[in-house]
Amino acid sequence: MLKVVSSLGGRCVSPGWSGPSSGSAKLHLASGALCQKSTLKPRPSDVPDMPPCNFQPEEYTGMSKERMMEIRRRNCNPMIMKVTSYKQPVFLHQGHMQWLWDVDGRRYLDLFAGVATVSVGHCHPKVVAAAEQQLKRLWHTTNIYVNPPIHEYCEKLASYLPDPLKVIYLTNSGSEANDLAMLMARLHTGNFDIITLRGSYHGGSPQTMGLTSNTAYKYPIANGLGCTNTMCPDVFRGPWGGSHCRDSPVQTTRQCDCAPGRCVASDQYVAQLKETLATSVPSRIAAFFAEPIQGVGGAVQYPKTYLKETFKLVRERGGVCIADEVQTGFGRTGNHFWGFQGHDVLPDMVTMAKGIGNGFPMGAVVTTPEIAASFAKGVHFNTFGGNPVACAVASSVLDTIKEDGAQQNSLTVGTYLMTELAKLRDKYDIIGDVRGQGLQIGVEMVKDKASREPLSAEAMSEIFEDIKDMGILIGKGGLYGQTFRIKPPMCITMEDAEFFLAIFNKSIHTYMERR
Repeated sequence: MLKVVSSLGGRCVSPGWSGPSSGSAKLHLASGALCQKSTLKPRPSDVPDMPPCNFQPEEYTGMSKERMMEIRRRNCNPMIMKVTSYKQPVFLHQGHMQWLWDVDGRRYLDLFAGVATVSVGHCHPKVVAAAEQQLKRLWHTTNIYVNPPIHEYCEKLASYLPDPLKVIYLTNSGSEANDLAMLMARLHTGNFDIITLRGSYHGGSPQTMGLTSNTAYKYPIANGLGCTNTMCPDVFRGPWGGSHCRDSPVQTTRQCDCAPGRCVASDQYVAQLKETLATSVPSRIAAFFAEPIQGVGGAVQYPKTYLKETFKLVRERGGVCIADEVQTGFGRTGNHFWGFQGHDVLPDMVTMAKGIGNGFPMGAVVTTPEIAASFAKGVHFNTFGGNPVACAVASSVLDTIKEDGAQQNSLTVGTYLMTELAKLRDKYDIIGDVRGQGLQIGVEMVKDKASREPLSAEAMSEIFEDIKDMGILIGKGGLYGQTFRIKPPMCITMEDAEFFLAIFNKSIHTYMERR
């Protein structure tokens, strides 16, 4: 039997995964075996042990880390060297549910999920079984031929969306889905201009680069023509916001004296959109894109009524409203299966990817029969969109979310995480804001609460590295890289949450002592 060293303590256990139940993963530990202690630096004595895991990864026998880095520098896309998150890269070898192992056998609690992509868990047994079964039957054909997986999946996915959102176009990524939605909106409306929010991220293709409003993802060439950005209604960092604006378990600490049923911040941000409509675009527009909660932008949440007012203004000018659910969809926000449902709006199109396939490359655009009819003016064909294996995987993901209670677990564990993180915000002056819904959480770091000036990149990196060294992987985002992003697989447990909170508290405390 293979042996694995726990990253925090050196204990190994036998396999015995029984699957999640009642919305959270139940771990049944078999009798353990002793194995060699890790040679990593000692765990601080004032943080708890990493929660146990009953899965044993395979022993890594592949190429050396030095060889991988040599190939990475010489043959791989050079941009990936820039986006490597840590000073010392993490060399991942295997994953299981909320856990990842590196090539040295060190275990990590994954709280970033490949950028909110692994929805039900790394290599979830049910999803793996569905993929294996389909791989043995039919790897690939195209939509020229009628095959069961695509039809079974489209019917199932449509059942999760309200009328009239019932027509599905399958793609291979979120960028591709948003690119297609741009084309469909322009053909349907006969208009060209599209509006998005500052700080948004909708993809990196030549067209979606225009939708994306973040300098880091832009190149100094003409791209995304006809795209205009308006002020993001960020009630923490923006000019307006108060303590009752967001639909979130945690509000900002900014004061609010709005009358009941009214949000002055929302009114002000809507006024900014009206000014954009009056000055920056023609009188008729094609579309408005919005993430229900900004992802790469740092889990930014809008005032509760903002999207409802915005959708009304856009439709008055001939445009369609598009919800980008690439990071918020499939139960991640907890209260709802789709992020737009939390805003009490019905979009004309919904784009999705990431969690749709638990990391398997897939995306989709879902729209109305009316918009689909407008798109039939030409031939749209996608060789790999609706691939039988992708559809089998995505169908299994939908089943697993329901069977495992993943959406309810997102709500329960996510709400607990946010309320406890808010206590740390009140404790430390450099934690400016905690926000989100379910397991879509952002923690915005500042130099101090009075100025709300973003914490420096060097300080963010220091804390980020400490958290990794203590066994947890999280993400970073925001326009200035000032927001920690917590978007784990939806199978994490309360025990995992407690471990993260202790590690996060320790890392912030250590940083403050070093200042």
